[in-house]
Amino acid sequence: MKHYIGAGNPMRAQFEPKAAYKAEHFAWSYEAGVGTITLNRPDRKNPLTFDSYGELRDLFRALVYATDVKTIVVTGAGGNFCSGGDVHEIIGPLTGMRMPELLEFTRMTGDLVKAMRACPQPIVGAIDGVCAGAGAMIALACDLRYGSPATRTAFLFTRVGLAGADMGACALLPRVIGQGRASELLFTGRAMTAQEGHSWGFFNALHESDALLEAATKVARDLAEGPTFAHGMTKTMLSQEWSMTIDQAIEAEAQAQAICMQTEDFKRAYEAFAAKRKPVFGGD
Repeated sequence: MKHYIGAGNPMRAQFEPKAAYKAEHFAWSYEAGVGTITLNRPDRKNPLTFDSYGELRDLFRALVYATDVKTIVVTGAGGNFCSGGDVHEIIGPLTGMRMPELLEFTRMTGDLVKAMRACPQPIVGAIDGVCAGAGAMIALACDLRYGSPATRTAFLFTRVGLAGADMGACALLPRVIGQGRASELLFTGRAMTAQEGHSWGFFNALHESDALLEAATKVARDLAEGPTFAHGMTKTMLSQEWSMTIDQAIEAEAQAQAICMQTEDFKRAYEAFAAKRKPVFGGD
């Protein structure tokens, strides 16, 4: 969950702001509590490299401590989201690696998904055009996903002779769209249309391409203005309760909600309701 660390807290120095972060292998921007990651190699449909994988992983890990960033938008440049691992910069070199090196790579890619899921801020995906391979997994790791009629999402690992079991696909995808649909996409590698993705629950909504990023950013901005400590708790429980029994989940939620009831945001919401005005949350 996301913890608020006040300016007077002696631990404050350990919680580094990320508004001024300078990205090397993608674009990063920040405004009003919303950090935006843009995969920006549009000439190649924004493929990933070894370096961009590592930097994305490290940024999401660091965002755990960034009290200024309330929500995150992930998108791609040039009308596409991400075409997956770069064929020449990743796929080619992998064919010459030995097992220990390959395992280091596959663990690194999985660590990106782990970092996104452990990141307490809600992550909103604005997913246009091509969304394939590892790009589809980045989209899947987002908390909310918005697409366009042009979006085509393909978990195409089998097309390159690999298992559909990649970066957590066999665990995450069935939970989002169901076991049968996930099995079809992972066995065949075919592209899921935007309409299928919307009707199956992969996309929360579809917007025209020229309005997609704005719509996703508005969702992120609205979340950033909400009770961000409580949002972090919601994300934590959504993840942890996968491995709980119903009784365990109910008890865990009782404890989680009791913690949230100690926050100033809970008091602010009550006071605003009593005064018949909109609450202004502080994240603490």
